[in-house]
Amino acid sequence: MEVRTKRVYEDPAPGDGARVLVDCLWPRGVSKDEAALDNWAKSVAPTDELHEHFDHDPERWAAFQREYRAELDDERGELRSEVLEYADDETLTLVWAASDETHNNAVVLAAFLREELL
Repeated sequence: MEVRTKRVYEDPAPGDGARVLVDCLWPRGVSKDEAALDNWAKSVAPTDELHEHFDHDPERWAAFQREYRAELDDERGELRSEVLEYADDETLTLVWAASDETHNNAVVLAAFLREELL
């Protein structure tokens, strides 16, 4: 299975496979039809405390990755039911809203899934 990431503001594509939103808040200005999601996995988003501390600051990126991975480790069962349940055998696209394409929770979650669960 291939795990991809994509901003919710980008148009859905046939190659996206299962599309799962991995943010705890619904993205501004996007309708459910426009998002074209198979699932909204709120429970796998970083905790509010971790998200607020990180605040998309690249200098806090290493610490954010470490702490978010620890949260994910504790929630392996949730990951399977909330994220992988909707994935087909080929492609899973983790969808997020943040403007930074390099420093966001979907990037960490995708790497975690590739390494730990798939």
